[in-house]
Amino acid sequence: QAAWCELPARVLLVLTSQRGVQMYECDGSTMVFWHALDVPEQPAAHSVFARGIAAAGGRFVCVGTSFGAVLVFDIPPKGTNVTLSEVLEQHRDPITDIAAEQGQAQDGAGDLVTADDSGTLCLWSTGEEFTLLGKIPGSGSTCSSVTLWNGIVAAGYGNGQIRLWEAGSGQIRAQVSAHARWIYALDLAPLTGKLLSGAEDSFVHVWKLSRSQDTDDIEIQHCHAECVTDTQVCGARFCDPAGDTFAVTGYDLSEILCYGPA
Repeated sequence: QAAWCELPARVLLVLTSQRGVQMYECDGSTMVFWHALDVPEQPAAHSVFARGIAAAGGRFVCVGTSFGAVLVFDIPPKGTNVTLSEVLEQHRDPITDIAAEQGQAQDGAGDLVTADDSGTLCLWSTGEEFTLLGKIPGSGSTCSSVTLWNGIVAAGYGNGQIRLWEAGSGQIRAQVSAHARWIYALDLAPLTGKLLSGAEDSFVHVWKLSRSQDTDDIEIQHCHAECVTDTQVCGARFCDPAGDTFAVTGYDLSEILCYGPA
C-alpha cells in the first residue's frame, strides 16, 4: 500500500510491503525512514507484511502488520529521527486497514480505528499514549476497508456490506448490502461526508453520510453508481475534498479511470 500522511508540520509518503515500512518526503525524492519487519526464522504458515496506513494525533503515523500489531511512529517536524513510540496489540488477526478522524469527532469518540481480517474493529483515542476505547467484534467476514468521519465509522466487508458505527459507543447504526461481492476500497470526502465504495462486482457507488438534526441518528443515502465493465475494482479514491471527482482502477488494469461531473 501507499499513502500520503498529512501531519501539521510535514507530509510523508508511506509505503508498506512484505519487507517493512518505508517513509519518503512527499515528492518521493528522499527516504526519511525504513523499518524492517521481523521475519521468523522458521517459515510461517502466513506471509509477513505491513498493511494499513494512517496519520494520527498530529505527530504520529500508524502502520498495521500481519501479526495483528499496529506500529505507532513518532514523526519529528523535520529530519529523519523517526522513532517507534508504541506498539498496539489488541488484534489477533492481520491488520487490513487503519483510518483517522477526518471531521469533527464528538465528545468521547475515538479518533482512530483499526480493522483486521476477522472483521474486528478497535477504536482508539490518540495522545502521548494511545487508549483503547472499545472493540467491535467481527462477525465472520473480513473488514477490508474502514473510514472515520464526524464520529461515524464506515466499514466495508468481504460480503459486500457497508456498516456504520458510532465511534463513541461502538453501536451499529446502519447496514447496507452495497455490493454483490468483496468490497476492496472505501474513501471519504471530508468536506461533504460522501463515501465511495468499490468492489469485485465491477461497481463503484457514491453514498452520503449525515446525522439527523432532530435525532442525531446516522443516515446514509445512495447518490451515484458507475459500472466499470469487466473490471474487478480494487482501488477507488476521491480526487478532491468535496468528493466531486473520483478515480478507479482494477485488477490487471494498467489505467486509472477518472470520473467527474457531467
